[in-house]
Amino acid sequence: MNTQTQYATAKPTGSKLKIAVGIAAVVIVIGAIAADTKVVQIGSAHDVREQGFQPETYGAQEFPKVLANVSQRAVDAVTLANAVLADKKAAGEKYGVATSTGPVVPVTLTGTFGDRKANLNDFKVEGMPDGVTVRVQTGPAINGTDLRDATGKIAFGQFTNQIEYQDAGSAINNEMKKATLASLDPEKLTGKTATVVGVFKLINPKNWLVTPVKVDVK
Repeated sequence: MNTQTQYATAKPTGSKLKIAVGIAAVVIVIGAIAADTKVVQIGSAHDVREQGFQPETYGAQEFPKVLANVSQRAVDAVTLANAVLADKKAAGEKYGVATSTGPVVPVTLTGTFGDRKANLNDFKVEGMPDGVTVRVQTGPAINGTDLRDATGKIAFGQFTNQIEYQDAGSAINNEMKKATLASLDPEKLTGKTATVVGVFKLINPKNWLVTPVKVDVK
């Protein structure tokens, strides 16, 4: 009987040991999971990478950087026009950011909005050399990737593929529309004076198509 009593007492002790070992194992697994878990703030750059490319978020993050960069580097239109007509290549290298189809140049223009055609307005700048035509994209459609390419800091290698790279340009254009053009009625700009800061691709020295980053109507 003593043997049976001792055996009965030992059995529960073994069960408790198994339970304790099991609990310890669970604690170790939970600890390992916690150690390998990264807290990601919603909307942060890492969050964007985790979700995949988010054009709207990207545009909101990058347009202010483009605005600051272009505003700082913008060249007076008359000064730039004279430089471009004198030596297009030298002016592009001095003031612009190179792309495969020509340099993107930052410019500041003060003048008067002219006739509207589609999504553009002519823009007359006093003192510009004869024969130089300036047009400003005033929406609602904004075409091209000049804003994306204006700083030289956004490159194809930062994106998964060509589609994302193109979407990045569209996203920055869309954010510019919200920040810069949303308060303007493009149908009522003709005849109004303004200061425009923007960029254009230097292909034809006498034909500028400016994509704005800032428009101050007087």
